[in-house]
Amino acid sequence: MYPINAMAVGATPVAAPEWDLTTDVDALLARVTDRTRILFIANPNNPTGTYLGAQELARLHAGLPPSVLLVIDAAYAEFVNRNDYEAGMALVSRADNVVMLRTFSKIYALAGLRLGWAYCPPAIADVLNRVRSPFNVSSAAQAAGVAAVEDIEAFNRARAHNERWLPWFSEQLMLLGLQLTPSVANFVLARFSDEPPRNADAAFAFLQSRGVLTRKMGAYGLPEYLRITVGTGPEMERVAATLGEFMAAQ
Repeated sequence: MYPINAMAVGATPVAAPEWDLTTDVDALLARVTDRTRILFIANPNNPTGTYLGAQELARLHAGLPPSVLLVIDAAYAEFVNRNDYEAGMALVSRADNVVMLRTFSKIYALAGLRLGWAYCPPAIADVLNRVRSPFNVSSAAQAAGVAAVEDIEAFNRARAHNERWLPWFSEQLMLLGLQLTPSVANFVLARFSDEPPRNADAAFAFLQSRGVLTRKMGAYGLPEYLRITVGTGPEMERVAATLGEFMAAQ
């Protein structure tokens, strides 16, 4: 969505290559010019599930000119349980050119309400207020967001559930011989064979025929991968068993 949104406002998107499916700070900084206005980074990243630690994120910010706005998309922050991770609040608190974006679509499970928030300096908030639609968030979404934030028990259950099933599911897929990118989010990125009959397209079709929907990654430039999100316990057991059938049948 970053390049789509950039082009929608007449900007020119510039992408930087990753290293081992992880954001490369040096590659990003190498592409910053006097024409650069905003640098977007998803941390943790979607669809890879990889992340930059606090030191690397600070190094990225330190390498930017003050005129460049660093926007940290931390949609999956609540799932991360690494000691070196920082969602972006510390950077926003000490800098004038950093914005942290968050959402209620992931751990709070309110994706259909399209509710999110930004933590940013007052001057940037003022600009956002001037360009946003006057009624951009419905009253129902606001009420649901307040209730979600106050329901600490539900939040803790969701996080504990992911911390149980993400490693379990990852281990099951690796036992099947699938290559996984280590994920700190609520999904895994599984690599399949480059060629049929065990490629990602064949796996997607096999899963779909049995009522299991995954996400193809061709639009992200990763056609040999599928992204699989953590669901309920029985759902994850079913996906693992179905993938076992797929791998055994080929």
